[in-house]
Amino acid sequence: MKDEGTNWIIEILSLIHCKGDNTWVQSTPIWERFPWIETETGRHLLCTKEENGPRFCTSHLPIQFFPKSYFHSKAKIIYVMRNPRDVVVSLYHFSKVLKLLEPTDNFSKMLEMFSQGNVIYGCWFDHICGWLSLRENDNFLILTYEELLHDMRRNVDKICHFLGTKLKEEEIDLVIKNASFSVMKDNKMSNHSILPDYIMDHSQGSIMRKGISGDWKNHFTVAQSEAFDNLFQERMTELDQRLFPWDQC
Repeated sequence: MKDEGTNWIIEILSLIHCKGDNTWVQSTPIWERFPWIETETGRHLLCTKEENGPRFCTSHLPIQFFPKSYFHSKAKIIYVMRNPRDVVVSLYHFSKVLKLLEPTDNFSKMLEMFSQGNVIYGCWFDHICGWLSLRENDNFLILTYEELLHDMRRNVDKICHFLGTKLKEEEIDLVIKNASFSVMKDNKMSNHSILPDYIMDHSQGSIMRKGISGDWKNHFTVAQSEAFDNLFQERMTELDQRLFPWDQC
């Protein structure tokens, strides 16, 4: 789940858990609400969390590096995909802000690295193919960034059904309102603005950029777009293309 709407789905899930009430999302940093299992801080938070209520966690890990205990449990996973062209753009801008990543001022270079799988968490195509092998499992839900943008209410309903959570219509209204891009962008507990400067270079912008789909059209040349289309078809040919609805949304 590399730059594919992870923060957004965390916000949505946080609000579903609280029936739309925004107290938790306005008072607790997003990385504490859903700790990252691949970080030392995240593992510590998960290990020290009290065993009352559901346990939430987040990860970008490829399936082969994910904790094996999950595959023998009843834990549920929500896997968020996004048009890989927009993922490249997001990663390009994110690399300038997050100091843990090697920045590049050349989008063509970032696109080349992404296409070759030489980016954090490895190859996007392998990541997708690996996790989608679980798509028939009852405890695995696939969402796309584009479908969330297109019809958030329908997808909130889908998530609630998957989790076995029942919300009233007015509670769903609150989830949708409080998980909107404009509200998240102004929420310091969700926009990462409280991260220290040695982690995030705030002078380079915010991780909350536009909250749209299709920004890749402002970055790709025609030749780059055609080449990437060919690469996508080559790598994803064995998967049902209906799994990737971003061009229809």
